Order: sequence, then structure tokens, then C-alpha cells
Amino acid sequence: MAASVDVHVRICEQEIIKYDLEIKALIQDVSECTGPPSTLNDLNYKVKEKFSQLRQRIEDLEQMGKEQDRESDKQALLSQAEGHRKQMLSNQTAWRKANLASKISIDKLEKEDLLHGGDTVVRQRKLTKESLAQTSSDITESLMSISRMMSQQVQQSEETMSTLATSSRTVQETNEEFKAMTGTIQLGRKLITKYNRRELTDKLLIFLALALFLATVLYILKKRLFPFL
Repeated sequence: MAASVDVHVRICEQEIIKYDLEIKALIQDVSECTGPPSTLNDLNYKVKEKFSQLRQRIEDLEQMGKEQDRESDKQALLSQAEGHRKQMLSNQTAWRKANLASKISIDKLEKEDLLHGGDTVVRQRKLTKESLAQTSSDITESLMSISRMMSQQVQQSEETMSTLATSSRTVQETNEEFKAMTGTIQLGRKLITKYNRRELTDKLLIFLALALFLATVLYILKKRLFPFL
């Protein structure tokens, strides 16, 4: 169990040393930063993160010291944690000084740019105005193009609606014609049925007339050929 605690203590101390060295390197970068301010802000953000990680590991080491069974081990770890805490405070002081030096350097460079770069600023402003004017012209042209496209779409929609209305009328007229044709077909069917019935009646009448005629002929022949019958 003690060996496991020793391993955790060594790992914690190694991480504390690593964060301390990383903070020192970042502080050096901060002190040498000459701008722009966004670069300085990024460096300071990284320093804050490293300080937060270092503070957490120092607190972990201090907690492990409090959990030691032997008083000597406890005091040794607490003493180490206190030493690391003092070193962290020293780094924070160096960080503030580096920020101050960097800001002074950035302000100095900005003043020199204002003093010696007036013409450049004027040219940049002129170019910016020209760029804005061109951008405004491009946007206006794009809006006009969109307006024309919308107008064409509206016209096409109107034409489509007119075509649909014409098609609807054509379909309706065709439907009416189909209805009329259906009525004509039904009437024709009735006439054909009636004609068929009449034809059957005519055939029957003809058959009866023929039968009567034949009977009459046979009767006459019988009377003449066989008068005594």
C-alpha cells in the first residue's frame, strides 16, 4: 500500500515539475510578444490553463501528505507542497511583469506605426472604402438579379396556371363529349334492341302468312283433286 502511495506521489511531483517548466516557457513567450494583442491574449489563456492544472496537482500532493500515516512523511510532503506553492506564486509575479513588458512593447510599436505609417493608413482606408463600394455594387447587382429571377418565376407560374386552366377546361369538355356519346350509344342500343324485336315479329308474321297460304293452297288442291273427300 505504501509503495502504491509512493508511486502516486512521484507521478504528482513529476507533473508539478512539468507544469512549472511549461509555465516558465509561456511566460518567456509573453514577455517577448510584440503583438498583435490577440496573440498576447492566446498566450495568457494558455498560461491560465497551466496555472489551473498546476494548482490542482499541488492540492493533490498536499492531500496525499495529510493522508500519510507517519508524521515524518506527512511533514515532508506538506513541505514539498508548500515549496511548489511558493514557486507558483513566484511564477505568477513573473507572469504579471511579462504582461506589463509585452503591453509596453505593443503600445510602443503601435505609436511608431501611427507616426510613420500615416500614408499607409490613408491608403488602407481608401482601399477599404473602394472595397466597400465594390461590395455594395456587387450586392445591389445580386439583388437585381434575384429580383429578375423572381419576376421570371412569377411569370412562369402564371403561364403554368393558365395552361392548367386550359387543360382543365379541355378535360371537362371531353368529359361532356363522353357523356353525350354515352347517351347516343345507349339510344342506339335501345333502337337496335327494338329493331331486333320488330324483325322477329315480322318473321313470325311472315311465317304465319306463309303457313296460311300453304294451308289455303292445299285446301284448294284437295277440293279440286279429290272433290268427294
